[in-house]
Amino acid sequence: MLERLDAPSPAAHPHRHQGRSEAMENLSIKPIVPATSLRTLAYEALKSAITNMDIYGQSGDVRLDERGLSQTLGVSRTPIREALTVLEQEGFVRNEPRRGVFVVKKTKREIVGMIQAWAALESMAARLACTAATDEDLACLRRSFPEFFDGKPYEHLGEYSEANIRFHQKIISLGHSEVIKDLTSNLLMHVRGIRNTALRQGDRASKSIEEHVHIIEALEARDAERAERLVRDHGLGLADHVQRYGDHLD
Repeated sequence: MLERLDAPSPAAHPHRHQGRSEAMENLSIKPIVPATSLRTLAYEALKSAITNMDIYGQSGDVRLDERGLSQTLGVSRTPIREALTVLEQEGFVRNEPRRGVFVVKKTKREIVGMIQAWAALESMAARLACTAATDEDLACLRRSFPEFFDGKPYEHLGEYSEANIRFHQKIISLGHSEVIKDLTSNLLMHVRGIRNTALRQGDRASKSIEEHVHIIEALEARDAERAERLVRDHGLGLADHVQRYGDHLD
């Protein structure tokens, strides 16, 4: 036969009950919140959209409408405002009283400096890729970017522009350096826009495609010195191009 053991009443052990109460008072518990807040989701969506914009391919300011963004993302305006505040702190947008929120455009001098910084970071990523990337990673470069090998970028400039950006992001990725990835992420919006604009100016597209092929050859050969030099010179060449053709940016 099993005997039922009654739990002792709190009065039977007053000191034990008091100890539990004091322990609860000293226990610091943070409120439970969803794993991903609406502000974070709105921030990520807006940053992705802004980063992928061709902001230098159009004249004038690019204004962001809170109401429209709220309707598009399906959230209230509060997380939109909070996300825009974070983006303003990071330098992606600016808030002008009584005018609204605008995507930040850089001056020619600022853009040249950003391209130079990108060139330094990407060239180091190329050097690292020669030892860190797998054989398959390097072998797939030709298959991933067939646009570079047909020699006619002007016939499909839109496709080539996208391939151009993907190529430079791929080099950053092949370097397997999280620090370089993080440092280049905030430069991407401006570098992307300028690269797309530059391809439509002068002979930049044909020159760019030739340089890309040489970079791929150096990476395939795991020639770190040459890959680093070619990527750096390619980036600095873009900086020189902006110096020459970028008066409209000021």
